[in-house]
Amino acid sequence: MRATRAPGSVASAREAAFTVLYRAEAARAFVSVLLFHTLERSDLGANDRALATAITLGVLRHRKRLDHALQSVLTRPLEDLPTAIRTVLRMGAYQILEMDRVPAPAATSEAVALARRHGHAGTARLVNAVLRRLAAQGPPAPLDPARDPIGHAAVTLSHPRWLLERWVGAWGLEEAAALAAANLQPAPSVLRANTLKIGRDDLLEALAARGLRASPGLLPEAIRVEGPLTGRLSLIDQGLCVVQDEAAMLVAHALAPAEGSTVIDACAAPGGKTTHLAALMANTGRLIACDVHPAKLRALAERAARMGAECVEAHHMDAREIGGRWPGRADAVLVDAPCSGLGTIRRRPELKWRGAPDFDRHAREQRALLDGVAGAVRAGGVLVYSVCSLESEEGPAVVRAFLADHPAFEPAGWPPGFPSMLNGRPLTALGPGELQLWPHRHDTDGFYIARLRRR
Repeated sequence: MRATRAPGSVASAREAAFTVLYRAEAARAFVSVLLFHTLERSDLGANDRALATAITLGVLRHRKRLDHALQSVLTRPLEDLPTAIRTVLRMGAYQILEMDRVPAPAATSEAVALARRHGHAGTARLVNAVLRRLAAQGPPAPLDPARDPIGHAAVTLSHPRWLLERWVGAWGLEEAAALAAANLQPAPSVLRANTLKIGRDDLLEALAARGLRASPGLLPEAIRVEGPLTGRLSLIDQGLCVVQDEAAMLVAHALAPAEGSTVIDACAAPGGKTTHLAALMANTGRLIACDVHPAKLRALAERAARMGAECVEAHHMDAREIGGRWPGRADAVLVDAPCSGLGTIRRRPELKWRGAPDFDRHAREQRALLDGVAGAVRAGGVLVYSVCSLESEEGPAVVRAFLADHPAFEPAGWPPGFPSMLNGRPLTALGPGELQLWPHRHDTDGFYIARLRRR
């Protein structure tokens, strides 16, 4: 009997990459989730999965430079083409310009085949002509950096102009370029050992036994891993570890909950920081995990159970109501607020291409969350605010406004044992109890963390 593929599965690495890239642009979906599920539904082998991943993430990381190159050999605006054909052209251009092991004729032939499947004979001819011309001519010269330094950086570092203009205005061209260059590199794959079930050394041995290259990370629970995702899935499913960047781990260390204390995680789903807090509390005391989304809260409760975080209580609650629900009851409160996520571009390069976020709206929501939880913090208690963003509107400006409106709170010092350096570089202090983590300095996601105390 002839084998049949599952519904929605893909037949080749390039078809998988096309499926993910097309849906990411047409439906603004998250690429990491799309890529995982697309590959899981396929029958592709390890090499084809690696190729699909490389093309998908490569196109998203280098899209501005690819578009600049394609436009140089097009007679009409690239943006006027259908999304499917634009996606096919970007995939072909990436393979021709960036992937030495893929011959240009093979990349062109595969792109033409995709164009036939997702377009028509005319678009297939267009793709063939454009990619052949690009292979013959090579990429065009970038813009003159002397005449237009930001435009030059936007193309060579593949970031949208609006974002580079923000960063240059905030930190200068050199710092902005260093950050953009770091965003073009793959982020490290980091696991947090669940110390409620296993020590880091034992987890390192378990990873090595599965053929993965693993080494201690920047924090005591962190492990940096290289190798196929499938090799670590069973350990994650057993609750022995969780995928988590070291900047996110540092948030729980900033809160530093004491054993036996009452702690509130106000925006808890999907539970990475919640289960880390439970481990730091040695599963004692009371850890109240709140979220406004029922489905995400169920997933959090399942993760807590799988990881043995027995002190966690899951509550369906808007964080803005927490102060009224538990007035003065919490020794420590964490607000890891929803934000633009622009500190995570290394992991989610699609964020660069979705236009400028509404920073003012984000800031209003973030201030409302802090206002809502403030009443739950007891006298002498700690409030930690964090966002995976580098933008001042979502970080320092939110905390300044909160302190102005809540004179009972003040910046707090960092807890004993809190690191002063990561990756050999000092943490960037923005003020008392405030720090910023940077991809290009600390090799972590970009994060802002503030630690406050009720007087």
